[in-house]
Amino acid sequence: MSTLRQPLILVVDDEPTITRLVEVNLQREGFRVTKAADGVEALRKVRLEQPDLILLDIMMPGLDGLQVCRVLKADVGTRLIPVIVISGQSAVHDWVGALEAGADDLLEKPFEPVELVARVRSLLRVKSRYDEMSQEIQRLTEIGIALSAERNLARLLERIVDEARSLNHADAGTLYTVDSEEEVLRFAIVQNESMNTRLGGERGEIPWPPVPLNPSNVSAYVALTGDIVNIRDVYEAEGFDFSGPRKYDAANGYRSQSMLVVPMRNHDDEVIGVLQLINAQDPRTGDVVPFPERNVERTRALASQAGIALTNAQLIHDLEALLDGLLKVMAAAVDEKSAYTGGHIQRVTRYGVLLAEAVNNCPDDRFGDRRFTRDELTELRVAGLLHDIGKIVTPQHVVDKATKLQTVYDRIQEVRTRFSVIRRGRENEMLRRKLALAQAGAAPEALVRLDAEFAADCERLADDLQYLESINLGGEFMAPDKLERLQAIAAQTYVDDAGATQPYLTEDEVRNLSIARGTLLPEEFKVIREHAAVSLRLLQQIPFARKMRNVPTYAGDHHEALDGSGYPRGKKAEDLPLQSRILAIADIFDALTASDRPYKNAYSVEKACEILRADASRGKVDPDLVELFISANCYSRLREDDAQAGSRKALLSPAAQETREAVAETIAEAVPAAVEQAVKDVLPDVVKEAVKEAIQEAAQESAADQAPNAACHPPAKKREPVSSGS
Repeated sequence: MSTLRQPLILVVDDEPTITRLVEVNLQREGFRVTKAADGVEALRKVRLEQPDLILLDIMMPGLDGLQVCRVLKADVGTRLIPVIVISGQSAVHDWVGALEAGADDLLEKPFEPVELVARVRSLLRVKSRYDEMSQEIQRLTEIGIALSAERNLARLLERIVDEARSLNHADAGTLYTVDSEEEVLRFAIVQNESMNTRLGGERGEIPWPPVPLNPSNVSAYVALTGDIVNIRDVYEAEGFDFSGPRKYDAANGYRSQSMLVVPMRNHDDEVIGVLQLINAQDPRTGDVVPFPERNVERTRALASQAGIALTNAQLIHDLEALLDGLLKVMAAAVDEKSAYTGGHIQRVTRYGVLLAEAVNNCPDDRFGDRRFTRDELTELRVAGLLHDIGKIVTPQHVVDKATKLQTVYDRIQEVRTRFSVIRRGRENEMLRRKLALAQAGAAPEALVRLDAEFAADCERLADDLQYLESINLGGEFMAPDKLERLQAIAAQTYVDDAGATQPYLTEDEVRNLSIARGTLLPEEFKVIREHAAVSLRLLQQIPFARKMRNVPTYAGDHHEALDGSGYPRGKKAEDLPLQSRILAIADIFDALTASDRPYKNAYSVEKACEILRADASRGKVDPDLVELFISANCYSRLREDDAQAGSRKALLSPAAQETREAVAETIAEAVPAAVEQAVKDVLPDVVKEAVKEAIQEAAQESAADQAPNAACHPPAKKREPVSSGS
């Protein structure tokens, strides 16, 4: 029943005199009337005019009244329209039939007008109350659905207060959260329509002091007891301290009057928040009125729904924060494993997100209508943080192998020591010969020749050592003539102190120094490449939520190439989603421009972009993404963000900086070993064996094709540009 119009009554009777009589009496009382002479016309008018009540005669030609009633009550759209059946017959079975057909009331002809009007008004009141209750239930249901669907905690808090105020026509509302540890109530949301005030929620924290859990404060009392408090006028109420509202009123020219305070409970029936509503208003006049008792239960129901929704949202928020913290710790563990790759994972992640955002802002149709949602950006960020998780089991000396002879230390020191021993041995031999010549009375010229021979021998030794030191850096391609000289040096021998003949270089040293490009042996390069497969296998064992289900794919694809030449699975363009292509470009760019790699010098941004474009032209990476990465200035934007972060850090007090550094140091020391131990149990045997071999000697297999090595560890000296992914 609408409050904006008078009720519409449908009168159905085949006798015009009866119809006219009913019409006159109802119109006199202010009702609107529409008429139908038979059942068919009645059903048509019900569909078209939607009456608020139907007066229905039983005896009619065609469809009789009982048949029409059955049709109406069987239809979901009309079953709630009250029907009064009118009949001139007084047989009991007719009345029983009418009730069984669904009639809501009965009226026997002839009837008094006053009785007709009374029955109509009675049923309309029932219908009106029923409609109000249905609307309230529907409204509460909609609110409950909306609250349960909201995942943003700040927006949820605001919506709870918005809905509670709307339900009660309240001018103001405050939502407190209970801090059990500190024994206080904290302001979460403050709204006041008259004062045009909206604080908290997405607008940030409210800087007001918390309210102690003292029962003299009405909100604290509700939090402690779980009772509902409904106050007609806070200036006249006794039992609570309302000095706070009075001070607010005095300072802002406001008048707090009626107040309803309701607890919010979680699934364990614990009070987790308090909802305080102030100044209920009459929706017709706007006057401040007490909160009606019928609204108390509705507000309690709303508070109950809000409490559960708040608990769920807080739980989800806490779980997401926990997951985010674990991801950052895992990423930090990988970065901290190597002193030379710290920050790589964070930079790749940020480059990836910046490039994805650039896709969203792309003004042309290069990517069609592809736009990343907030959840997809989060998924990409997580994949970026975890893309190198497989390196947690890669031996550190392989990851950091800056020179060809490096294992857990650079063995060039052993070579230097050995050459020093060789020189001293030659010197001792020279001195013995010199002594013998002197004792034999040799001419001075013979002694001079001996000194010259020794000096030339020392010069050759120093030159050979310098050559070995230079090729140990892995910065130049080992051409055949270079290998020949290496073999010539290795073929020389010396006699040690025990009298045994020893080679200048061991077989393992020769094998490592013979590496054509870069610093890695084939088996070491295999271990390095295996990190992508390990990342994929590890991440596939994590039961990611539906919104994160593609994290293993994106993370595992960061070394794949569009032409199928990448690893670990040799995917081609049609199998690589846009997110995987984005991370591949981010990874290559950071590997090229990183200044902390011991095995290569950093390329300039311009040179790195040139290499990316060359890779794109060869079908390795997505050319559209490469051009967007360059045109969107992703590198510059990341540096700007770092500069701003540095400025903010500079504002920290020395104590705060010291605390932050201590936490970082603790993570660096404790996390890598813990994470490494945690993941070893789930690694396939083949990876464990590869790691074991690399740790023991890092050299067990014969030399293989060295070309891929340069892609992973480009040398530090001048060479042809090769794209690099870390």
